[in-house]
Amino acid sequence: MASVQTLARPYARAAFELAKSANTLAEWSQKLGFSAHITEVPEVKALIGNPRLSAAELTQLVMPEGELTESAYSRFVGQVASNRRLPALPEIAQQFDALKRDDERVLKVVARTAVPLAAAQTDSLKAALKKRFSRDIELDNVIDATVIGGAVIDAGGVVIDGSVAGRLKALESALTH
Repeated sequence: MASVQTLARPYARAAFELAKSANTLAEWSQKLGFSAHITEVPEVKALIGNPRLSAAELTQLVMPEGELTESAYSRFVGQVASNRRLPALPEIAQQFDALKRDDERVLKVVARTAVPLAAAQTDSLKAALKKRFSRDIELDNVIDATVIGGAVIDAGGVVIDGSVAGRLKALESALTH
């Protein structure tokens, strides 16, 4: 059986192309985020699995308020519902946002630190990463006490370990080998 990531990929690409052609990437991102959140509500999850509900009824369950039935977004979600793929909406939304960031040349970076970063540290880190990757930076600071000190930077496929814990592991490895 295919993974959720694999099932979501063509839908995310299709949504991205529809939104980009209409110049509504931010709007679609918000709507997909809303619909994805709704599909994770336990009561809605139970209804999504109910074979007695039609695709149109399921589509209405996850639509943002005021969304027109004839809109491109509504038709897109209707297609997802027709194919019984609504449980994949959170992954579709996540992949859509990744495509959107890539199109806008924005890199999502996670900085794991033992304590929250100060504003000046955040600005300095963003500037250094922007220079290294030639992209705007969207930085999330995650607090992780196991880092001890310093930071572990996860910038897509690149991980920069400047943590005390990482240095201790490297020292241990060097001493034991």
